Amino acid sequence: MRVAITGSNGLIGSALVRSLLDDGHQVVRLVRGAPAAGPRDGSEVARWDPAGGEVALAGAEAVVHLAGAGVGDRRWTASYKREIRDSRVRGTQTIARACAGAAVPPRVLVSASATGYYGDTGSRIVDESAPAGSDFLASVCVAWEAAAGAAREAGIRVVHPRTGLVVAGEGGAFGKMLPLFRLGLGGRLGSGDQYWPFISLTDHIAALRFALDTDALSGPVNFTAPEPPTNREVTRALGRFLHRPALAPVPSFALRAALGEFATSITCSARVVPTALLKAGFTFRHPTFEQALESML
Repeated sequence: MRVAITGSNGLIGSALVRSLLDDGHQVVRLVRGAPAAGPRDGSEVARWDPAGGEVALAGAEAVVHLAGAGVGDRRWTASYKREIRDSRVRGTQTIARACAGAAVPPRVLVSASATGYYGDTGSRIVDESAPAGSDFLASVCVAWEAAAGAAREAGIRVVHPRTGLVVAGEGGAFGKMLPLFRLGLGGRLGSGDQYWPFISLTDHIAALRFALDTDALSGPVNFTAPEPPTNREVTRALGRFLHRPALAPVPSFALRAALGEFATSITCSARVVPTALLKAGFTFRHPTFEQALESML
């Protein structure tokens, strides 16, 4: 299979590229700007311009769209909130229109989303049938998914992985937390009672491959393990596995002072379960946070 991927240098994208290449698939990395020489891993490179609406799909049979500005990379000023939204909506519109307009359209578009779609759901269990939340990230996710409309209208199967916290040591939000816990500086955030939907990197890549291959799977799909822990449980598990104290809580007011509005996305609760994946027959290797953490460490 020939797969075109945006965001191929990120945590998830780079792992997906390795997985596909290892199994003998062809990979086209979609990059902004003029393509340089092809990577040494055997993948190809093609250009795309999300803002200008240009993309060369290079005959891809499947497209995985992962690119977007990091929600936790900078403080949420008004301008950065626009960048978070625009990078997702415009990029997805560009990809979806290119898929719809291709001489031979790809058979599937996997276009990223996030569990932020649901907002704060407290202790209530939610699956893909739950409505959207009302906060900033929820509104971004709604617009993000809607931006793939051109592909859906063209009859292309579209899957939206609503991803939780990806448990991996080498990058992403979780990778940024680990150094603090290794130094004994980690602690619960706010009350610690908020549910944190997570997925191991191994399961995330397996789920992406599953979504590419499973024709019956479409629409929103929660990429989260079946047993979401609370932040308090995450903190205790990290302290136990790393043999470091994790006693000092970070109060909500301190988070707001340090992170601004982004703090609300850390302290909100989303008890998200992967109903669509489980019904389609996907099997998690790491259904609990402890299993994901043990595998990573």
